[in-house]
Amino acid sequence: MTQDISVIIVGGGRVGFQTAELLDDRGHKITIVERDPAVCEALTDEWLATVIKGDATNPEILAQGGLEKADVVAGLTGLTGVNLAVCMMATRLSPDTRTVARIDHGDGAGYEEFVDAIVYPERSGARVAANEIVGSDVQTLADVTGTLDIMEVLVEEGAPAAGKQLANVRFPAGTLVISDEDGDRIAQPDTELRPGRRYVVAVEPDVVDEVMNLLRG
Repeated sequence: MTQDISVIIVGGGRVGFQTAELLDDRGHKITIVERDPAVCEALTDEWLATVIKGDATNPEILAQGGLEKADVVAGLTGLTGVNLAVCMMATRLSPDTRTVARIDHGDGAGYEEFVDAIVYPERSGARVAANEIVGSDVQTLADVTGTLDIMEVLVEEGAPAAGKQLANVRFPAGTLVISDEDGDRIAQPDTELRPGRRYVVAVEPDVVDEVMNLLRG
């Protein structure tokens, strides 16, 4: 999935909000659908997403959120049934839209036929929810480092850093390329950032966009 995607997040509580923050930091376009007026007001004050007040199980509300142009719909409320219903409706109305549903227990078996991905944030954290929304090209590996992101990033063909050695790439301060996908040695100045390969990178939040531009284009 490409870097800049359009995401509808249903549910603006803790998980939905934290996931929206992470996706916003990565440069994605976020719309949050939330039925609680107080939560909507708090989200609007944060200025990180378009906020729509309403019940996302209503097709008109989901359409108002931009379903026709959305790359992903993520049901992240605290109610498994609501999340599955939203995702199933999104698939029916927009078959090419990826769907991600939060569930309230750790066993996701049996749900795969209804949605593209299942997340259990109480165990894995909002960063894993963000991973599932974005897809496999950029994966956050840890949720135990405060605001620091440790990510596995696929280098895109044609990106500014593709094909170059680390010594020849001007990464911003706050960036550390740790290793390649094999993980058999720490990255060195002569490590080549080969297109189509993944690299583990530690990034401070305020330089995520710049690093993604270098590695993903």
